[in-house]
Amino acid sequence: MAKKMKKNLLKLLLKLVLIVVGFIGVTFVVYFYNLDMKLTSAMEPILTHFYDKVKRDQHL
Repeated sequence: MAKKMKKNLLKLLLKLVLIVVGFIGVTFVVYFYNLDMKLTSAMEPILTHFYDKVKRDQHL
């Protein structure tokens, strides 16, 4: 019974380590290639279109 628990715990730990390593890998790729800013610059015209339509109170 203890061997089975140990085996299950090792499987769980291995999955957790793989998830953490994968997350770090993905965030490194995003950081290295500056993908967050590239996505933001691609979305800017769409967001500006909707932002410009907002009614504003321009009284000071």
